[in-house]
Amino acid sequence: MNDERYSRLTRILVPLLVGIAFLLLWEGLVRVSGIKPFVLPAPSAIAESLVLNFGSLMGSLWVTLRVTLAAFLLAVVGGVGLAIVFSQNRLIETALFPYAVALQVTPVVSIAPLIIIWVGYDRVEVAVLILAWIVAFFPILSNTALGLRSTDHNLRDLFRLYGASRWQVLSELQLPSALPYILAGMKISGGLALIGAVVAEFVAGSGAATGLAWRIVEAGNRLDIPRMFAALFLLSTLGICIFFCLTLIEQRLLRHWHESAIRHEI
Repeated sequence: MNDERYSRLTRILVPLLVGIAFLLLWEGLVRVSGIKPFVLPAPSAIAESLVLNFGSLMGSLWVTLRVTLAAFLLAVVGGVGLAIVFSQNRLIETALFPYAVALQVTPVVSIAPLIIIWVGYDRVEVAVLILAWIVAFFPILSNTALGLRSTDHNLRDLFRLYGASRWQVLSELQLPSALPYILAGMKISGGLALIGAVVAEFVAGSGAATGLAWRIVEAGNRLDIPRMFAALFLLSTLGICIFFCLTLIEQRLLRHWHESAIRHEI
């Protein structure tokens, strides 16, 4: 137990100490070299800007977070649902999967103006949500489809031998077996939803979008680089929080039975 606590404490303290050392080195280099704040601000200047602009930045953070979570949830529901349909009907999978791939490989920047025109400039947040969903959707679909296809065929034959229905095979065998794949896809999709929301906000521009991406553009136009770094810091923190929340969910759901989580606990 003591070794386990020491290991957990080490995993927390080592990255924290490395981060503190990096910030101190950054602060020292900026002060000694006399680098101008509009080129590279010191961490202290970024922290000061974060405090001064806390209200506007947190409001923009909430806008970006709201769009990201909505896009992520829609991607999970749509991706898992469509993957289940694919697993039950190979003809539908053959017909639709290539279009899902085409949607994934199409750069979101290239279709963003079109989506905004279709939705309307007075509903930019809906357009941003659609674009973020497009980016986040495919990892859920592909991982879930792979997980459902990876079910042990011997267990599937055993279920059929005992007269299990399609629904029983799906709910009691395929979905539990595919859970690690679904969770892995969710970890990827969570970060991509944030990236999609930020890219869509950049494309929307013109002040219509009030998320953190627009705050970065606004600060850059005004050469308020400390404020730009403060917004970037909040974006990075948000992405890290999303990743660790999904990692925690993954560990909670898998730690008692899946090999990857059991090894992690040890």
